[in-house]
Parts: sequence; structure tokens; C-alpha cells
Amino acid sequence: MESSTFNLKSPRNQRYLLWASGFILAAGIAAVLIVFLRNTGHSEVAPKTNQPVQTVTTPKKATLEPAARLVAGRFILTAVQRKDLAEAWKIAGPGIRQGMTYKEWLKGMIPVVPFLDPIKVAPMKVDLSEKNHAILEVILVPKSSKVKSQIFTLDVNKVGKGKEAHWVVNSWAPRSMPTIPNNPSS
Repeated sequence: MESSTFNLKSPRNQRYLLWASGFILAAGIAAVLIVFLRNTGHSEVAPKTNQPVQTVTTPKKATLEPAARLVAGRFILTAVQRKDLAEAWKIAGPGIRQGMTYKEWLKGMIPVVPFLDPIKVAPMKVDLSEKNHAILEVILVPKSSKVKSQIFTLDVNKVGKGKEAHWVVNSWAPRSMPTIPNNPSS
């Protein structure tokens, strides 16, 4: 019968010893890092004040004014369709104009995603409506069955005071849609 002794000259045992010593070394390094570098952050004391706590209130919801919906529709028929850019300028807010001059705007290279196909319908859904702000979701359905419908988000704001108050469009952005494969089984 052979005795089971650990032979250091055996290549197999030398490999085991190498792996075991590497594991012990890695564990030792991890332990040192945990002990000495456990918390490298520092705490800051919040300043004390006699001011009341600031609370964030949610804006009151309001019914969308018909004028806001009208401006949204006029914007689509002018700026988005690239027809009557002079009219589009009047209802484009600073978020859409992006510092452009009236002359630059009339050249037609405006920062508005176009939809140039004739529109069959453009239903609007109110996502948010407040006293002076609204976000609408608009689906542009083309007359041609060869063109896909597209969904856009439109942001309108009421600007000015008193008799000068009016609605302008400040944002017009396509809503991304997931790609749907033609044949889901392949």
C-alpha cells in the first residue's frame, strides 16, 4: 500500500500549490484594500437655516384652451409642411426659432422636422395642460397609403400679458418608435 504524502516534486502538486498561493495572494490584497480604503468619502454637514423648507408643488391642471390647439394646427400646416413660413414665424416661439432671424427663417432651412406629404388627418392628444403650457401628441396621417404615419410631440406656451397674450410653439419633435420586423417568426 502506498502512503498518501504530498510530493513537492510532482508537477501536478506544484500547479495546485501555484494556484493556491495565487488565490491567497489575491485574497490578501483584497483584504488590505478593504481595510485601508473602505470609506474614501467624506461627510458634509448640512447648513442650518431659519428659512422655511422649500416644497415643490405640482402645477394645477387646466383645460387646454382652444387657441392653443389652433396654434398647434396652424404650426403643422405652415412650418411642418413648409408652406407660408411668414405665418409660421408668428407662432414659432424662441425654442423653435433658436436665434434665427426672420430673413433666415423665410429661406426655409428652419429647425423644424418636416412632414411634406399631404396630411389626411392630424389627431392631437393632450399629454399635459397647464394654465400657460401644454404638451400635445400629434399623429400625422398622410393621404397616401405608401407613406407611414408619424407621431410627434408638440410643446406650446402662452407668452405675453393681457391683450398681447398668445400661444406659440416652442418644441416639435418626432417620437421614436420601435422597429417592428415584417415577419416575427424569422
